[in-house]
Amino acid sequence: MAANSPVRTIALLSISQALGGSNGAIVVAIGGLAAATLAPDRSLATLPVTAMVIGLALTSGLASYLIHRLGRRNGFMLGAALSLPAGLIAATAIMMHSFVLFCAALFLVGVSNAFGNQYRFAAADSVPSDWKGKAISFVLLGGVFAGFVGPGLSGLTKDIIPGAPFAGSFLIMAALAVVTTTVLSQTRLAPNVVKVKGEEGRSIRQLLREPDVLIPIIAATTSYALMTLVMVAAPLAMVYVCGLASIEATTAIQWHVVAMYAPSFVTGWVIGKLGAHLTAGLGLAMIAAGAIVALTGTTVLHFDAALILLGAGWNFGFIGSTALLAASYSPQEAARVQGLNEQLVFGVMAVASISSGLLLQLVGWQTINIIAIPLAAAAILMLAWGDLRQRSKAAAA
Repeated sequence: MAANSPVRTIALLSISQALGGSNGAIVVAIGGLAAATLAPDRSLATLPVTAMVIGLALTSGLASYLIHRLGRRNGFMLGAALSLPAGLIAATAIMMHSFVLFCAALFLVGVSNAFGNQYRFAAADSVPSDWKGKAISFVLLGGVFAGFVGPGLSGLTKDIIPGAPFAGSFLIMAALAVVTTTVLSQTRLAPNVVKVKGEEGRSIRQLLREPDVLIPIIAATTSYALMTLVMVAAPLAMVYVCGLASIEATTAIQWHVVAMYAPSFVTGWVIGKLGAHLTAGLGLAMIAAGAIVALTGTTVLHFDAALILLGAGWNFGFIGSTALLAASYSPQEAARVQGLNEQLVFGVMAVASISSGLLLQLVGWQTINIIAIPLAAAAILMLAWGDLRQRSKAAAA
């Protein structure tokens, strides 16, 4: 396999996604449980996980800047390495019984994730144009393995430190950081473009007026925000609104996570066959379909089907939008466009995550799903307009 072949690049970034993404999976799996043993009040048990989401949202733009300032490989290695002190601080916080320190550690996990979430752009920018959709898809496929590796390792190691349950799980996070950084050190990614005066590309204001840039950003933001809004509310609705068992809620979320990443086996192929606009629109249609299923009943089967459609819809919507965006900018504009996209996508995602529980309490599960349908439809119409616009330009040329 050539030292800089597309397959090698995709494989190493996918492995890094699986290893680095395991940190977020560890936090989702046991962060709330660990926090419940530390929080002064059980109602605050979700605060550390929220701190991770806020860390991700606040630093996504900065992470993009550093990745392009330091070089992709060095930037990604820095991001992965941040999980080392994060894991050690979290383990120390548990042993010291410090809730505040634990929140700070998980905030740092979010900062690390802000770097890791941009592997998909590095893959797209480091392969030929006909590989972009496949590259993004297969890098995100690493999330399937992260969903099993992280929770599995955290469960096996949670009691290795006597009197400090879950401290061992966060030591595993620190160990994974070392392995991820080592794997990233072997990548050969596209070099950053040295900007020449007069060739800096379009400004952010100009980019936001360009439909080829704005449409995929809106589609990606909508896909991620709707997925987060419904996903966070779903287990709470199952247990506290519909009276279903917690194990049924856990199983539904597991199927949802599998549905988020498993389609990556074929998403790149679908983009090649249907085009990125239609693929992203299909994903948003699946999100709307999941909401409709949720409105038809509240049995376990209804929740499972709705969450599977939601996860698969996110995959097609987010990957299709990313492929569109990756083709919309010049190398000189990469840092600017990617930073803008990440800040908007994960900033809105954080708002959706934080407000989900509140909306469930104020307006209910069904209203949350009703809200999702017109938002998905609006994004689909925008994608359709963008596709027609590009076809018209191609025909005129």
